[in-house]
Amino acid sequence: MLGPVQARAMNTPSLPGLEPVPQPVEWAPTRAAGLARLSQFAPQTGRAYATKRNYDFGPGNRGNISALSPWIRHRLVTEQEVLTAALARHSPAACEKFLQEVFWRGYFKGWLEQHPSVWTAYLSGLDNARHSVGQDYQDALAGRTGIDCFDAWTHELRETGYLHNHTRMWFASIWIFTLRLPWQLGAEFFLHHLLDGDPASNTLSWRWVAGLHTKGKTYLARPDNIAKYTNGRFQPTGLASVAEPLTEPQDHPLRSIPASVAPPEGPYLLLLTAEDLCGAALMPHAPDGALGLLSPSGGFLATDFAASGLEFALDDWGQKPITSDNWGQPLVEAAARTGVRRIVTPYAPIGLVRSHLDAAEPVLMSEGIELIRVRRAYDNLVWPHATRGFFGLKKQIPRLLRDLGLTG
Repeated sequence: MLGPVQARAMNTPSLPGLEPVPQPVEWAPTRAAGLARLSQFAPQTGRAYATKRNYDFGPGNRGNISALSPWIRHRLVTEQEVLTAALARHSPAACEKFLQEVFWRGYFKGWLEQHPSVWTAYLSGLDNARHSVGQDYQDALAGRTGIDCFDAWTHELRETGYLHNHTRMWFASIWIFTLRLPWQLGAEFFLHHLLDGDPASNTLSWRWVAGLHTKGKTYLARPDNIAKYTNGRFQPTGLASVAEPLTEPQDHPLRSIPASVAPPEGPYLLLLTAEDLCGAALMPHAPDGALGLLSPSGGFLATDFAASGLEFALDDWGQKPITSDNWGQPLVEAAARTGVRRIVTPYAPIGLVRSHLDAAEPVLMSEGIELIRVRRAYDNLVWPHATRGFFGLKKQIPRLLRDLGLTG
């Protein structure tokens, strides 16, 4: 999910007869494929996007949205490149809505980075939720609820690894308020199956729907809204008519963003993960070796996208990705094999990769191996503005664009 802004615009006129030309998307896990999609969609990032972006015309018809998120998620294409492409074709005012959606991703990452206890609470709630569900949960996962749109979206997610942003909001709302299932399990379902499954965007979007992110503010999936924005494909019945906000016992205090350090000048090993498949571009000189690590969790399509992308990224070094729950051991072995005592990796924000790195670091330190995490300049610039609601960052977008050198 890029952000609730997708689901808030409810006054866009219906589009009978104005659907975009059918345009399925093939998410090949390569930078070249992502750049090709960006080039294809960039001319539409202006008024066409603002007018049609909330419509879900179905998986074979994605001409009204960028569908760039799987490539952005794994940094095969960067946010700055997407902003640059849009501004090369439109004025900031003309593509304002598209620019905002790009910055939503940075907002969510920066917000979770500064509220890490939200991720810890999500994992704890997930463990508890697994012991409190029954057949209703299994029916939801299998698309057997009897709610036409929800069941169709469940199968679409499993079969394609993707859902339209507006649809993700409807799905989450039905999961929480109609099916009365724990939100953490729905968030896990998305995170495991989405090609663009991102810990920050996914967790905080589910919390926003539930009334936890912006306390007391929920999102209710309405039958008329679904019918309108799916262009009549669905006419759901039996949906909840109210969405009482969920509550939680703890607050999540603001924490400082950990410092980023410069890449080293001397010998190092490059560690690539699914968080940043083009991380080699951050380094001032070539590494003395490289390796890639993956977690075994996730659905087949999402895992395969990340694994294939990582395999492409490692091709120059003749390496294959290593799938493991214990990252310390392969990192120590790689350092011993090459004799290099510094491992450099693109900075991983809060999420599963970060947890693996945090667990591995003491193991590396005990072996005299240094782990250096290098954060992108874009993240250093954007994340500090994500302390409260999106509006605070939104006000900074003109200045951020200037600081990025994208506007005068």
